[in-house]
Amino acid sequence: MFQDPTLYPWRTVRGNVMLGLEARRVPRLERAERVRAALRLVGLDGFAEVFPHQLSGGMAQRAALARALVNAPRLLLLDEPLGKLDALTRLALQAEILRLWQETRFTALLVTHDVEEALVLAERVIVLSDRPAAIRADLPVDLPYPRHRDDPELVRLRRTILGILGQPI
Repeated sequence: MFQDPTLYPWRTVRGNVMLGLEARRVPRLERAERVRAALRLVGLDGFAEVFPHQLSGGMAQRAALARALVNAPRLLLLDEPLGKLDALTRLALQAEILRLWQETRFTALLVTHDVEEALVLAERVIVLSDRPAAIRADLPVDLPYPRHRDDPELVRLRRTILGILGQPI
């Protein structure tokens, strides 16, 4: 899943979500069932026939997430998927991704520049240096879910990571 939803404008939400299943030649009946389930999972079941230009930014990202999840991945790669969203939509989608992860238990690799986002979502945070990238820190996040941004341990980890990155605390 990319920073931009990268939905095809000429396809409906259903058509965009179905794309990978079509390419893999999944039978039509199974495709329809899996797309319905994926749209329900991300809260877009009422928007199957809508085109991308009719969606908000958060809804478009949900459609992109459904497109990734419909293929039942064991590994989900998320490259700054929430970076362009407004703050409230970003928080809502962080909670949604966490809920989906807890429900389906896929492995996720999330690339983000948002330290707090990493700490709220991840079980492990790897801090990379500038180019050429090298691992500067590998920190386990042994906190129960749901995590609260004002949890003292989360605040401590955030300060640690910002210190590693050379940012004022």
